[in-house]
Amino acid sequence: MSPDAPTTTAPAAGSTAPAAASTAPAAASTAPAAGSTAPAAGSTAPAAGAARTPSAAIDPRGPRFGAAVTTVVLAAALVLASPVLLALQALVFAIGALAGPAHQPYGLVFKRLVRPRLAAPDHLEDPAAPRFAQACGLAFSLVGLAGFALGLSWLALAAIAAALAAAFLNAAFDFCIGCELYLRAQRLRRA
Repeated sequence: MSPDAPTTTAPAAGSTAPAAASTAPAAASTAPAAGSTAPAAGSTAPAAGAARTPSAAIDPRGPRFGAAVTTVVLAAALVLASPVLLALQALVFAIGALAGPAHQPYGLVFKRLVRPRLAAPDHLEDPAAPRFAQACGLAFSLVGLAGFALGLSWLALAAIAAALAAAFLNAAFDFCIGCELYLRAQRLRRA
């Protein structure tokens, strides 16, 4: 799957999104590109009150906003080789992995300050895939912190760089690597 797949009302061939993921028109859409943090199985678009969504469904723009903030924090942690910034980001990842992306600090900022200024999303998504992505970010952050603690700055910087690359892909291109891994694992489990 390519991160430059077009945003459409139906998923592109090979997309990880279910066929009925969105029925809203693509015009003026801020929905994720096909294959990014697309709705997981069980998540559907709120079309004319007929669609069923999980009660904890989230606005898919929230995790992307969080990825943008994460990109800035991790870039600063990388440039400054700062274990303190990395530890703070690890805490954010931990909250996102345990409580869900809507409850971590960047999700709360999005919910309270950003989302009220935006049009309603054309679909909601199951938070399971972004939650798994937060756990992946936490794992890389913990490896980076272990690198700093052991005096292996190359390991710390490599872990930060990997997490930064993933956050940047999500923020800039709406391609969530952790979400893709989650969705592929779910498909393998069902097969």
